[in-house]
Order: sequence, then structure tokens, then C-alpha cells
Amino acid sequence: MKRTFLPMLAAASCALAMTMPLRASAEDADLSCKIHYHLTGWSLVYKHATGDGVVDCANGLSMPVHLTAKAVGVTAGKWRIDDGDGDFTHVFRISDVLGKYAQASADAGVVKAGEAQVVTKGEVSLALAGKGHGMDLGVDVGEFRISR
Repeated sequence: MKRTFLPMLAAASCALAMTMPLRASAEDADLSCKIHYHLTGWSLVYKHATGDGVVDCANGLSMPVHLTAKAVGVTAGKWRIDDGDGDFTHVFRISDVLGKYAQASADAGVVKAGEAQVVTKGEVSLALAGKGHGMDLGVDVGEFRISR
């Protein structure tokens, strides 16, 4: 009789834990946040870019941010994104946009460079699009970081 009690207790505990939300659901993430940024970078096997931007959210909060991107791959180029915009998803508060995002890109741009990619960290994603100048050619994988 004692042997069956422990497995039943463990099963009941697991069932109870699964019914309790760890975080608000995606439907509760109704804070719309956008970023406007500029970015300058270069690549030759190693890719490095830095820039600045401003995150604005629908609740009226705004935050200046610093951007860095580092990646490794088969790449070569030098570029500048002057007019970049992005949309965040699954944001609960403005501070959720800060941190390291995983990124992968395949680029082929000459003279009038362009950028379009999605970076992600857990549930938060950021879709980026921008226009600029320079050239970039290659494929890379790395991180995109947003900090204060």
C-alpha cells in the first residue's frame, strides 16, 4: 500500500503544476512596442555591427537603446542602415525588449543595402527592416543584443 502512494502523489503534483500558469499567456501580451534604429557594421568571416535606437510602446513609455550584433559565418562587407524599424511580439513591459536575441542571416546587397530579419529570445521576437548603403554578402549565425 505504501508503494502506490508515492507514485500517486508524484502524478497528482505534476498534474497540479501543469495547470498553474508560469507566465501570462500570449493573449495577455498586448503591449505593442516598436524600435526605430540606425546600425553600422562590417564583416569578414566575423560580423560586427553597432548602433542606437529608441523603443516606443503603446502605453506611452519610451527608452533609448544601444544595439550590437556579433556573428560568425562566410561573410564579407561593410554597410550602414540609416532608417531601420522593427516590431516586437509577446512583450509584457518595455524592459522585456532588452537582452540577447538569436539571429541568423543570409545577405546579398550592393550599393543600396537593405536588411530584413527576425531575431528571437524566448517568447519575445523582433522583426527588423531597414534601408541603407554599402554591401554585404554571406551567411552568418550569431547574437543581436539590445541594452540601455
